Amino acid sequence: MAGCTAVSTTRESPEPVELLRTALGVIAEYAPQATELGRVFADAGFELALVGGPVRDAFLGKASVDLDFATSARPEETERLLAAWGDAHWDMGREFGTIGARRGDVIVEVTTYRTEAYDSSSRKPEVVYGDSLDGDLSRRDFTVNAMALRLPDLVFVDPFGGLNDLADRILRTPASPEQSFDDDPLRMMRAVRFAAQLGVDVEPGVLAAMTAMAGRIEIVSAERVQAELVKLLMAPAPRRGLELMVYAGLAEHVLPELPNLQLTIDEHHRHKDVYEHTLTVLDQAIDLETSPDGPVPGPDLVLRLAAIMHDIGKPDTRRMEPGGGVSFHHHEIVGAKMTTKRMKALRFDKATTQAVSKLVALHLRFHGYGDAAWTDSAVRRYVADAGDQLERLHRLTRADCTTRNKRKAARLSHAYDDLENRIAALAEEEELNAIRPDLDGNAIMEILGIGPGRQVGAAYKHMLALRMERGPLPEDEARRELLSWWESQQG
Repeated sequence: MAGCTAVSTTRESPEPVELLRTALGVIAEYAPQATELGRVFADAGFELALVGGPVRDAFLGKASVDLDFATSARPEETERLLAAWGDAHWDMGREFGTIGARRGDVIVEVTTYRTEAYDSSSRKPEVVYGDSLDGDLSRRDFTVNAMALRLPDLVFVDPFGGLNDLADRILRTPASPEQSFDDDPLRMMRAVRFAAQLGVDVEPGVLAAMTAMAGRIEIVSAERVQAELVKLLMAPAPRRGLELMVYAGLAEHVLPELPNLQLTIDEHHRHKDVYEHTLTVLDQAIDLETSPDGPVPGPDLVLRLAAIMHDIGKPDTRRMEPGGGVSFHHHEIVGAKMTTKRMKALRFDKATTQAVSKLVALHLRFHGYGDAAWTDSAVRRYVADAGDQLERLHRLTRADCTTRNKRKAARLSHAYDDLENRIAALAEEEELNAIRPDLDGNAIMEILGIGPGRQVGAAYKHMLALRMERGPLPEDEARRELLSWWESQQG
């Protein structure tokens, strides 16, 4: 790496030259700000090093938005130096030794060296301030995150062989995996997230520890687990991370509905169980995400969650039918309720939970379309029920076709093409996305000479149903229909 005056590492294997060359260009982007900050700390008698994700990502050719540093300075000293260096500074967690600052567009987090001290009566470590960079790196989750760049001299520090592990695409822990996961069980979720995000394999000893200790994830707050799950789902290869999460037993504690699908064979007893089908639907849904200017820009969390959850109602609705068949009647309704329950447990926000649950509830609605022609009214109801999730529903429904029967797949695809074309045509004529009755509540009360109450609501629903059935009506015809309906209610 140009500018590096030394390399500190405990193993002698050669540095992956290509990774070093890749990092060179990335480091150059923020080297001026980093080295300047390093001089500020050095002039005050303290060490400073760029650490963690920004160093790892540089070797992967990605520049980090935020820069993480470790220092020998204590928090109060760090705060004083950052106050002089930056345009603004703030306390991000003084109890953990972290102070943040901004200078122009550059945002930094500086944390005092830390190490672990174990009480003989407890396996839970007490985090205390350390006095060395190597000691600080030793407490990090994985070797690929335990690399650093000393500042201002740009000395690359890699005491645990993280660069070689990154080149080999392997995930190891600096300390024993048992100690690492006992320190923070969330690191097991970070392992599966990195598998999806970085395309790395988990070292067998690490995987064994994850499998043995999977149950400890339950002591971690739902909010922290959810944050890692979201990062996994938004990664380039979420299927990879989910498969590892299931294999290691973590999913049984985080998302038990997913491994439960392995117990449910599809109704045709052919090439897939529901678990494999679900992962394939996820892959296909991701392929249908759009560019940033499209209707469903990827990565799209709601669509990906819906793909994972769409069939979770099948185990609870599985029934053996005469002749040896299997049915899953109303699994979409059961699945929507299960989805809401799980997402609430994981502390997802209300809007995301409602959107995903709606998609799960509606994902089978289309399948009647291929069997019999829908009326315009049925198409309008499909659009109205989907609401603002229509574009996602299009993609989930298409992704749900995983049959190997090419003729059947083509038939379903053509049927959905036809449905989308009809929706587009109706939308152009009627602005379907904002369907309203031809007469609003005020007009209904004026025409019928009544005040607010249940009768107005009933009349509104009648006019909305009429709108769905017949499309927009001229005002005089809508008035006649309302009066006719009102007369029929008086008997």
